[in-house]
Amino acid sequence: MKVILLQEVEKLGAEGSVVTVKDGFGRNYLIPRGLAKVATVGAVKAWQEERRQAGRKIAQRKDDAQRLAADLASIELVVLAKVGEENRIFGTITVPQIVDALAHKGVTVDRKKVEIHEEVRHLGVYSAFVKLHPEVTAEVKFRVEGEGIVRQAEPAAEADAASTDEDEA
Repeated sequence: MKVILLQEVEKLGAEGSVVTVKDGFGRNYLIPRGLAKVATVGAVKAWQEERRQAGRKIAQRKDDAQRLAADLASIELVVLAKVGEENRIFGTITVPQIVDALAHKGVTVDRKKVEIHEEVRHLGVYSAFVKLHPEVTAEVKFRVEGEGIVRQAEPAAEADAASTDEDEA
């Protein structure tokens, strides 16, 4: 009996192979478990067409991912963060903030596919990486800007300065 293997079978062949097996092995083991189907002329042609269509879809997804990667490379995001003295931000910039900034630019990305390789704790320009396809990763530049400078008060010095200003007035 000739069968088309629907997935790799150890010591028999790879997925898509047409192999000859004993009738009982094919009917009682391979076909009921979904490992193979009978290799008629029509089934072989259908299998080849299915593989060709799947290859075309995979190539189309890769092309779409490459186009999106090119678009992402041209985008510069701005992420706002609260800033203290010495341009140090409170906390750090996280992946959800990058995903939100991309959403404001009209690009929807799964947050699980975004990575930031360094801790972002100061103002400046950084990179995030978006895995769009197993073979395509896009780099997105983002600039961290301050919402406002927050200064921590020095209690004694500012209290003295405030009281002298009131006395002079």
